[in-house]
Amino acid sequence: MGLPEADRFQSKLGKKRFLVTMEVNPPKGTDLSEMLSAVGRVRGLVDAVNVTDGSGAIMRASALAVSKAVLDAGVDPIFQMTCRDRNRLALQADLLGAAMLGIRNLLLLTGDDPKAGDHPDAKPVFDINSAALMQVAKGLTEGKDMAGKELAGRPSFCIGAACDPGAKDIEVEMQKLQAKIQGGAEFFQTQAVFDPPKLQAFMARVRSSAPSGLQKPVLAGILLVKSAKMARYMNEHVWGIHVPEPVIERFERSADKRAECLAVTVELIRAIRDSADGIHLYALGWEDLVPEILKEAGTEAVK
Repeated sequence: MGLPEADRFQSKLGKKRFLVTMEVNPPKGTDLSEMLSAVGRVRGLVDAVNVTDGSGAIMRASALAVSKAVLDAGVDPIFQMTCRDRNRLALQADLLGAAMLGIRNLLLLTGDDPKAGDHPDAKPVFDINSAALMQVAKGLTEGKDMAGKELAGRPSFCIGAACDPGAKDIEVEMQKLQAKIQGGAEFFQTQAVFDPPKLQAFMARVRSSAPSGLQKPVLAGILLVKSAKMARYMNEHVWGIHVPEPVIERFERSADKRAECLAVTVELIRAIRDSADGIHLYALGWEDLVPEILKEAGTEAVK
């Protein structure tokens, strides 16, 4: 709402060589001070801040409300919305509400199973899936709701989607990307990447599909590993993440985990920055390390 157009994430798509986004979790409560402090540290360094929607099926404050707080703090938010907790009425209502608040960027996801979170007895909704939700958001921008009813005022959205460079069947993943683009996706964020050659092969496959319209910006997910224990836990319990054993061994040998995290993350960004169109940082509570990571990785050289 109050951001200059030049600072809007959508205005940089296809124009800026290397995009940088960072993820924050809403608080489990009403105190926004820690989250806003993290946002303040990266203002001017990142192009947008993703606000998660019940990530890990953990109950937290509203992603919509926190996205507005991020916008008011002078950073363009990416409002994550999952299909887990709302039916089609509530999903459409929140999308329109986001537009009214000046929130344009969306990352539309299926959502984690409640059984994995802190309220395992919660009943999941999953009225529609993420692909259908993209079609809904696109339809709203065209002036109609999911039932075909006319809207009094159209929202404007920049729709994002997830993709998996490590998918076992790359052709199936390409088909999914194509379907998401047809559903209105303008950018993609990947699962956490730890294998630069695999990402390079994935991006080569995406770019070779130019005539079919797959060339949308892809931001490689970069997860800040904090310890060997954390890495092993994620390998065992978090779908889509595999931290290589050599990385885990580095943390086992290191006496300074933050220094090792900085070194590993910078090396990874340098290894993938010529392949991807940007990075999406999963800071996991170490947001204060992000400015130093970006400086050491030299992301300004590929802007």
